[in-house]
Amino acid sequence: MWRDESVTHQVAHRSLADLWQMLAHIDAVHGLYYLCMHAVFGAWDGGLLALRLPSTVGAALAAAGVGAIGTRLAGRRAGLLAGLVLAFLPHMQRYAQEGRSYALVCAAVTWATYCFVRAMGPRGTALRGGGGHRRSWWAAYTALLSLACWLHVFAALAVVAHGFTLGWLRAPRGVWLRWGKAAATVLTSLLPLVLVSAGQAQRQLGWLAQPGTGTWLQFLALTVAALLLSWACRPRADGRDTGHAGPDTERTILVKLALPLLLAPFALLLTASFLRPWFVERYVLYGMVGLALLAGAALDRALAHRHRLAPVARVLAQALSAAVAVAVLLPWSMSLRSPDSRKDNTVAVAQVVRAHARPGDGVLFLPARRREWLLSTPAVYQALDDLALARNPAASATLQGTELADDAIRRRIRAADRIIALTDPPEQPLDTTAQETAKRETLARYFHACRSSQVRGAQIIVYTRSGQCVPASGR
Repeated sequence: MWRDESVTHQVAHRSLADLWQMLAHIDAVHGLYYLCMHAVFGAWDGGLLALRLPSTVGAALAAAGVGAIGTRLAGRRAGLLAGLVLAFLPHMQRYAQEGRSYALVCAAVTWATYCFVRAMGPRGTALRGGGGHRRSWWAAYTALLSLACWLHVFAALAVVAHGFTLGWLRAPRGVWLRWGKAAATVLTSLLPLVLVSAGQAQRQLGWLAQPGTGTWLQFLALTVAALLLSWACRPRADGRDTGHAGPDTERTILVKLALPLLLAPFALLLTASFLRPWFVERYVLYGMVGLALLAGAALDRALAHRHRLAPVARVLAQALSAAVAVAVLLPWSMSLRSPDSRKDNTVAVAQVVRAHARPGDGVLFLPARRREWLLSTPAVYQALDDLALARNPAASATLQGTELADDAIRRRIRAADRIIALTDPPEQPLDTTAQETAKRETLARYFHACRSSQVRGAQIIVYTRSGQCVPASGR
């Protein structure tokens, strides 16, 4: 469990009153997800399995939705391949096994996109002036997109991507009106969340920096790959791919649906970061749906042309493709399932603290936000005296609690005999607030580092008074 999952775990275990009070001050953007997880833990407090199971279900639903879209627009085999591609994408695998909202957002956007496709009617008839009466599909589209946006506000960028699709397809006025009504309903329903979370944005996203050159190069590479896949799955001029000819065959609709969904949210969030750094890849995870649709259709086209190869060459080509896929994806997939794939490991931190702690020990978190390392293991945390804490997270309606003034922190540290300090690794920059400076200076002046342990993304140091350090072998 890493720090973000630890936040989910401890917040979802608060009472509804405490949770509601916290959302008025911080993390409203994740409010609906926390409420869902509160219900999950209320029904079954199954630890890490319960924490991550909704995300796994969300990823499975997203893959099924991609399969349904691909089947409708490019055939059953293309749909199956697209769903498999989504399931194998490393980004999707990561958030399928993480206790955060992003896989669920992806599932809601995917099925909203399916409803969007169905609202166009068979063979895109709504785009030709027919099938626009499909009110039930527009209603489902509106409801699912609203759900996605309430799970995470940046899902609203999917609405923009769908608008690009309609523009690219030159949709008739009636379709534009129905989509506009749906989009307006979604955005209006989202307005309360936007107003609350806008006031929290600086505290919520203040840790983000401007996207660097590497991020822009990644977007460029993604764009090139998407264009190549679009070319590979382009429809045949004679219409033999879908059974009818014309400029807007299902495969054309697939390309004009998938490309904006993949690129538009990514590009819009990157561009917005020129004004305020808001870009994080996981905020637009649902863009991978577009990539999977393009890849599935391209693979389907490649398989459709395999008859051009001799039988031996066909078998060799398929075996080579499978070997390359395994060689590329398996190491990445295995790496994502190890603790080293995350910034830190709160379970490992708690284990080290449990091993070193003694009754009456004080604990300090440097910086204060690292209190999240122990909040999800209350049996360990509550056995220690939190020397800097003024009000706990629930009482203060915050994620990590509030701390005393620097003078009070100095007094409490000096009154302790043995302190366990949880700090960032040595190479991390130090916070310069008065409280953090007071912690470091008082420890350095009155205590000696007796023992130090490092785990993924964290350092645990046992401080004692001079002459009171007992070597590990003496315990």
